Amino acid sequence: MRRVICASAAAVLSMLFAEPAASQNTADTNTDMARKLANPLGAMIVVPVDMYYDTGYGPADGDRFVAKFKPIIPFELNDNWNLITRTIVPVVFQNDVFGPSGKQFGLGDTTTSLFLSPVDTGVDGLIWGAGPIFLLPTATDDYLGGEKWGAGPTAIIIKQTGPTTVGFLGSHVWSFAGNDNRDDVNATFLQPFITYRFSRVWSVGLTTETTYDWENDAWSVPVDLTLSRLVKFGDQPVNLTAGVRYWAETPDGGPDRWGARLGLSFIFPNG
Repeated sequence: MRRVICASAAAVLSMLFAEPAASQNTADTNTDMARKLANPLGAMIVVPVDMYYDTGYGPADGDRFVAKFKPIIPFELNDNWNLITRTIVPVVFQNDVFGPSGKQFGLGDTTTSLFLSPVDTGVDGLIWGAGPIFLLPTATDDYLGGEKWGAGPTAIIIKQTGPTTVGFLGSHVWSFAGNDNRDDVNATFLQPFITYRFSRVWSVGLTTETTYDWENDAWSVPVDLTLSRLVKFGDQPVNLTAGVRYWAETPDGGPDRWGARLGLSFIFPNG
């Protein structure tokens, strides 16, 4: 698996630092697209694929690769309100993550969020949205999911000032049905983030995808530092991302301190 990860990283990095194919005539379009891309509630369809690789799980020094498909689709309800859907479908390949548990490959559990967001907040650069989040037990292996149905609230607030985007995403999920022999879900998710666009196509980001498990009194705090570049393959805009992650806090049996993150976001500006 490590050879596959290295090959994927090399491919993304080579595209990340390749010479741009776009002409100077597209500068304004690229700037506007990069600004909208930094906003998870932007008025365009985005299909991110974020990939994470971590090692050092448990006594068997297991490793895990996760590719998360995160389509974000906006809907215009009326002149005043939009509805934005955000679904996360993880595909997981892991080895000995739970001691000498062998290899597992397949889908993890899916989450779907619905954000009701005003078209105009009345404050320049301020964007917010709120609604429900749902947990769906779509895992194809017992080791890849919790076999629980869940739901709860979620909200996001974003402020864009020039090339800087600062935001905070939060949610909480309680399980309400599923396999009685599995642990209940009672988890809080916290994601502060900041993105700075330092050219028409380049940006740097810092975020943490923190989870607190109330059932087991355990924190998971990965901090990601990423570099992104907006490119085009023909007429298709794609945002490429590469970065490192540092685990400031892990639960028992969690991964080593350092990991890697790669990403591709397919952008459809016209819906």
